[in-house]
Amino acid sequence: MTIKNLYEKLDIGENSEVEFKSAKGGLPKSLWSSLSTFANTAGGYIILGVDEKSENFELGSLKNPNAMLKQFWDTHNNREKLNTPICKEEDVSVLTVDEYFVIIIYVPIAMRKERPVYLNGNPYKGTYKRSYEGDYVCSKEEVNQMLRDASSDAQDSEIVENFGMEDVDIETLKSYKNRFRTRFPDHPYLALDDRELLSKIGAYRRDRRTKIEGLTLAGLMIFGKETSITEAFPYFHLDYQERLQEERWSYRITQDGTWECNIYNFYYKVYNRIVQDIAVPFALESDGTRVGETHVHEDMREVLVNTLIHADHKTTKSIVVIKGKNSFKFVNPGRLRVSIEQLYEGGVSDPRNPNIQKIFQFLGLGEKAGTGFSKILRAWSEQSWLQPLVSVDYDSELTYVLLPLLSMIPENIDRALYDLIGEEYRDLGELQRLILIMAHQFSSVKNKEISSYTTEHPKDVGEVLKKMVNRGWLISSGIGRGMTYELNQSYLNGGQVESLGGQAWGQVGGQAKSSCNTKLNITASEWNILRSLQEGDKSAKELKSSSQSKGISGAFKERLARLIKKNMIAYTIPNKPTSPNQRYTLTSNAHEILKK
Repeated sequence: MTIKNLYEKLDIGENSEVEFKSAKGGLPKSLWSSLSTFANTAGGYIILGVDEKSENFELGSLKNPNAMLKQFWDTHNNREKLNTPICKEEDVSVLTVDEYFVIIIYVPIAMRKERPVYLNGNPYKGTYKRSYEGDYVCSKEEVNQMLRDASSDAQDSEIVENFGMEDVDIETLKSYKNRFRTRFPDHPYLALDDRELLSKIGAYRRDRRTKIEGLTLAGLMIFGKETSITEAFPYFHLDYQERLQEERWSYRITQDGTWECNIYNFYYKVYNRIVQDIAVPFALESDGTRVGETHVHEDMREVLVNTLIHADHKTTKSIVVIKGKNSFKFVNPGRLRVSIEQLYEGGVSDPRNPNIQKIFQFLGLGEKAGTGFSKILRAWSEQSWLQPLVSVDYDSELTYVLLPLLSMIPENIDRALYDLIGEEYRDLGELQRLILIMAHQFSSVKNKEISSYTTEHPKDVGEVLKKMVNRGWLISSGIGRGMTYELNQSYLNGGQVESLGGQAWGQVGGQAKSSCNTKLNITASEWNILRSLQEGDKSAKELKSSSQSKGISGAFKERLARLIKKNMIAYTIPNKPTSPNQRYTLTSNAHEILKK
């Protein structure tokens, strides 16, 4: 980290990626819970030698950094304190800024076999994660989920005790065998009885050591009766929704008592729905296998079956598939077991449920070589559609796959954005237009999602997003990795927009320009601050509370700084910006504009 990077982080403040600690009294005890938090969530920086003063972060008086570094490494490498050393030597450094010392600790995200990263020898009391509300001790269920992922054992090979052949839905098994027979007419497995067949494909197992036998998790999930599945796994839930016009679903497939709900039947019911409106030709064999179909059909099948193969079926979360007007969304419980970079590049396969994968592969479904997603990227490129997006919500432990069915700039979207921005839209750069298109189509977007569609560095994307927020085209919310951006619907043709809270935005964006000879570009969030100050001078905390948010975030500080720069607000104690008694007041310029 450079000195410039450090000052940028000080200016923004703490967020989901950065935590400051004073360390005046030595190595903080809280450092270790923070380290566990970052390792188990999405990684981040712990920066020692920073004091918080009047809601601002400043370099402190850290002494003897070398002694503190020795103490850090001694404790870090002590397995009784930290179960697995997560930082490497190059992750920790000392930065000298004028007369100050700062220790920078980068905590990488732990790989699945390293999680959970916990303290004091007890994973159930010493495992931490971070949510938008802050750090917390993980629940038993969350720790167990990490332990399952860390294991090299196949999750779906576990015998579900006391569940046997009587829990198999006969019609499901019959349908599976018919499809198997059509694909492999002379396969020797077809000569076996049902129990032997299920044993061969990983759906039934006998433990030689314990003598316990029965359906495996894979067997119960694929062939089981719904009542049996929910008896063993009470939170089991499969959900397909069609939202083609409105937010509320117009068609749905879920547990409703009209069909035997297991993942085999769910796959075939849902696949037929998701491809029926895709305007590309295909043919059918007698067994329902498509031939001569496009890569899009192949890959829709691949995404759906992989959602079922890679889900953590023991969690309380649901598998959800949503068919929208211009996109598909697939949600499955559990994190990716490979990095997103490896997923996009292909060649690495690490299925959570290899037996479920094998059972589907006998029907010609599911890749094993780790090339599935790279083929999806190829298919979408062939159609000139927006690139598929994969993201992980580290808080809820859910993986999302979004498949847009849109070309990069459809005519109707191009026209809508022109109507929104005005003549300036034609002069925008490629990245700016891409951001507007994605915000228009997907309601809200994040930096990492935009970065998937461009060769620009995420830092450069962030700078462009910041300028577009300042310009008034976008509204930002959240902090750090969680920050999202959406179109500022109040902005239209250079400021002639709908009214907000009784005040016409056109007055601010249009009339104010001519009366004050200033280009204001006031965003909706900044406008709310001005309206709040009409009630009288307020501190930063009072202004923040009026927005019903907790804490003084870096994004909120940036809004205040922009309003000061625009000569819209001012300090009540200008010669002491960091005074604990500091408040903000409207300038005469702001009063004039608000009157209009």
